[in-house]
Amino acid sequence: MDQAEKLRNVIKVKNQKYKQNARVITITSGKGGVGKSNLAVNLAVQLQKMGKRVLIIDADFGLANIEVMFGSMPKYNLSDLVYRGKRIRDIITEGPMGIGFISGGSGVVSMNNLSGEQIAYVVKCLGELDSMADIILVDTGAGIADNVLEFVMASSEVLLITTPEPSSLTDSYSLLKALYRNPNFLRENTVIKVIANRVTSPEEGISTYEKLKSVVTQFLNGKIEYIGMIPQDTLLEKSVRQQKIVSLNAPDSNAARAFEVMAANLLHENHHELRMYSGIRQFFHGFFTILNNRE
Repeated sequence: MDQAEKLRNVIKVKNQKYKQNARVITITSGKGGVGKSNLAVNLAVQLQKMGKRVLIIDADFGLANIEVMFGSMPKYNLSDLVYRGKRIRDIITEGPMGIGFISGGSGVVSMNNLSGEQIAYVVKCLGELDSMADIILVDTGAGIADNVLEFVMASSEVLLITTPEPSSLTDSYSLLKALYRNPNFLRENTVIKVIANRVTSPEEGISTYEKLKSVVTQFLNGKIEYIGMIPQDTLLEKSVRQQKIVSLNAPDSNAARAFEVMAANLLHENHHELRMYSGIRQFFHGFFTILNNRE
């Protein structure tokens, strides 16, 4: 058994041995810097507002984006669970609104070398998360790097975030191509939902999705769905620079409302679109929001 297969089996064994109460959603992208972690934390906030208990597993061990955006430094990570005898509750850090998150740290990398006994222990601990959360968001690394495909292949529900930039669409397609051509990927068991980020309108969001869908259908004989878009928004950009969460920092902004619509679509299997503020309303809305959030 190779290392990648061993990691994949950690999640697969959990699915086989435990009743899966929590809904697990994996968030990924074809390349870094397209807003993956920003999507994770804002979706978590919106889903928590809707009465769901949300937990994030930060499996992007190269970047600590979740803890930076939450402003909470984790005391322990997955490696402490595996090698230092910590309980699953010990490695959960509480963020805003009581949202929990688990830092992967070096623990994700070390999972490649787990013994059978250690795998059984990790699976047992992960099984406890089902009673702690209604929805678990897994924030993976980007592209086809080690462990990213393994996490995606172990998931039944995947959110793929992309932008209208040709390079981003190309990278998203490359990720999907690697996924579909992997013999271990069971496409009939996985739903891939696309999110268009940094678009100027709902129409551009749909157009971005249609471009990706066209090549996936034609060349991979694959199927993807559209779940929503995130608009270009100065208030979102300002929140990111301040390492804040726009859904909390500017809850009435176009971006925050887009995350709200997306969360509702995920919960209710809808396909509603955001009605964006525009014109003078957008101008003064942005003005007063920035004024009230002045540093």
